[in-house]
Amino acid sequence: MNCEEAKLDLPEYLSHSLNEARELEFAAHIAGCDACRSETERLGSLWKGLSLLPGTMPSPGAEVRERFYESLTAYKHGMASAKPTWRERFAAFWPAVAFAGLAMGVGIGYVARPAGVAQNNGSEVAQLRGEVNSMRQMVALSLMQQQSAGERLRGVSWAYRAEPSDTEVLSALLTTVNNDASVNVRMAAVDALHAFGRSPVTRTAIVQSIPKQTSPLVQIALIDLLVDLKVAEAAPDLKKLSADQSIDASVRERANWALGRLLQ
Repeated sequence: MNCEEAKLDLPEYLSHSLNEARELEFAAHIAGCDACRSETERLGSLWKGLSLLPGTMPSPGAEVRERFYESLTAYKHGMASAKPTWRERFAAFWPAVAFAGLAMGVGIGYVARPAGVAQNNGSEVAQLRGEVNSMRQMVALSLMQQQSAGERLRGVSWAYRAEPSDTEVLSALLTTVNNDASVNVRMAAVDALHAFGRSPVTRTAIVQSIPKQTSPLVQIALIDLLVDLKVAEAAPDLKKLSADQSIDASVRERANWALGRLLQ
């Protein structure tokens, strides 16, 4: 491995997504290259700075449907043979590095604050939290616009960390659900919408999205989401869907099941 190849593999090395053989090659290279080792240590420190963020980050719910993980596994096998270009890697990586840098700044500033200021820093902490939320938003939106489906999946995972009131992230998720070329990315975006379920915009958009979908898997996931969110006002639309013979039979059956759950 040369220095140019090491630069391309650095993002995946820091995120622990290199395969074992490639990771060993990378480790062997930086062991003998001072410049690459120094750059790896510098960016690695930024990456680890994420742990300094105050508070806990919400993580995806434990009730993600089994079929999503099955399809995601199949997708990852397919992606293994399609390596993204260096432009795609760095376009996706640098927003996360910027976020890590901000995280370190927040953490260091919080630890190093004078003792006498601790009682009067409520507004400053609120401002810092706002900046962190803005950076989370930026990373999520940036990744969801990447050409690589794998990076768009990462963007959807960052959307879990956005505030439920974040209309820009919500809009990006809805656009992903309706327009993304990858079924797996659309499925992930549907699950991420759980966090935004209290918004009337979300509930209306879910109902409107079902007939637009070309994948029965995504349609069923959207129907399940309506049930999870207890969107009883969707009953008339589900009734029409269950009687529409142009819709996949499994989707019609799921719509009929959802009607029973919402109206009981």
